[in-house]
Amino acid sequence: MSIEQSLEQAETRAAGSTAAEGEEIPSFRAFHLQVLRTRRLSPSFMRITFTGDDLDSFADNGFDQRVKVILPLADGTFTPIGDDSDWYLRWRALPEALRNPIRTYTVRAVRQEPLKPAELDIDFVLHGDTSPASRWATYAAPGHRVVVIGPNAAFPGPAGGQEWAPPAGTSRILLAGDETAVPAIASIAESLPADARARVLLEVPEAADALPLSVPPGVEVTWLPREGARHGDLLVPAVREALTGLGVSGGAQETLEDVDVDAEILWEVPEAAPRDGGFYAWLAGEAGVVKTLRRHLVQEAGVDRSSVAFMGYWRMGRSEID
Repeated sequence: MSIEQSLEQAETRAAGSTAAEGEEIPSFRAFHLQVLRTRRLSPSFMRITFTGDDLDSFADNGFDQRVKVILPLADGTFTPIGDDSDWYLRWRALPEALRNPIRTYTVRAVRQEPLKPAELDIDFVLHGDTSPASRWATYAAPGHRVVVIGPNAAFPGPAGGQEWAPPAGTSRILLAGDETAVPAIASIAESLPADARARVLLEVPEAADALPLSVPPGVEVTWLPREGARHGDLLVPAVREALTGLGVSGGAQETLEDVDVDAEILWEVPEAAPRDGGFYAWLAGEAGVVKTLRRHLVQEAGVDRSSVAFMGYWRMGRSEID
């Protein structure tokens, strides 16, 4: 399956619940928001806080909740694509010049308090003018508008867009990723129970990108600044070492089918609870690096595939939607 086909399948999947009157309630809906404030967290991270009249209807699901951020065209406009579940199909059908840029991000925080405007935080990775999202985030200012496709609080079931699902009884946790996974991993790590035992490995562009995290005492956070090294050069050996430190002993090694990360999305998450129930890992970042980690954990270290979520957030040399 190609990247385009995978995205289309994911975005157009019917995810509604039928109300008593026969009206479908979508699991995700469009939120028309504007920038409230910006905060430069580090050389590579910009936190943008959004607000909007209907943000109280945004479902605060926590953990690694993904959303789609629709950015303005160069002239600041948005081509109408509707607010229902067919928005993505309509976007795909537009001439390229009228397609607003769309990127996937993780919700960092939601604040919904009585008598106060609701707020939504998203942390953007900055890498110059090399992409529409980085360029927009760099120059974002209060009042600038976006559309966020996010979870609908009115939907009666799980909205989706989350992969963090450790089974009951998980006693050892590994969270690892590059800068694109930092917001999700930070959100997960800060939500772990007080008695959690976990290793958190975060590979970032430079030492100044190490952000303060409020985690339980049994959670060890290690920042891995590349300082010009290649993606994965620090993360891969750190994951190997962390497995040993967590006491993850090799089980039966499994031969993996090959995934062409230039043609397919590497996105493999457990559909069933692990047989062991003791160890659980969540790994995300550049697809080639995640593929290497997948091979090591499953094929070399013998970790049960049902104990690990592998997610290729992006691919070197490719935009999110080609």
